[in-house]
Parts: sequence; C-alpha cells; structure tokens
Amino acid sequence: MIYSTTESIPGKEIDEIVGIVTGNVVQAKHIGRDIMAGLKSIVGGEIVGYTEMLTDARDIAVSRLVENARKKGADAVVGIRFTTSTIMDGSSEIMVFGTAVKLKS
Repeated sequence: MIYSTTESIPGKEIDEIVGIVTGNVVQAKHIGRDIMAGLKSIVGGEIVGYTEMLTDARDIAVSRLVENARKKGADAVVGIRFTTSTIMDGSSEIMVFGTAVKLKS
C-alpha cells in the first residue's frame, strides 16, 4: 500500500477516489515514564520514553489507516494528515486521515 502526505503519487495516475479513511489510537502515560519525565523537566532535554510512546502510537494509527484503506479496496492513500488531542488527563489520541484511492494500472 502506498501512502503519502502529497495529493498525488509520482508516476501514478489516480483512477478513482474510494473515500476518506482514518486510523487512530489513544495512548495513556505510564507511571514510570511520568517519574522520568518529572526528573527530566528539572534538568531539561528530550523525554525519550514519551518520544518512543508517541512514535509507537503514530505507527499503530498508520497501520489502522492502511487496513481501513485495504478493506475499501484502495491501492493508495493520499493527502495524509496527523492530528493529536487530549482525551483526558494522562492520555492523548493520535489520528491519521487521508483519501483512499485506486490507481490506474
């Protein structure tokens, strides 16, 4: 499955728009990461545990987007965008969305 933030796929022609597809995940913080984040906020620098958590969450959201597109019979997803929001204290959602398309053979 090809997916891209651009509105087209170089060298390919879009034959049909299948529809909007999404993928999301809600990720909660872990108490161990919170303790390390608190310590890190004193001395500064990257909070690696949170970076890893959000990277994993983004990968899960993209996988769900691709699965959604496959179920609709798409060959690619174009115009992908990411959003984040706080669901409740200590958790956030990462959502990815785009347009599922069929490409000309």
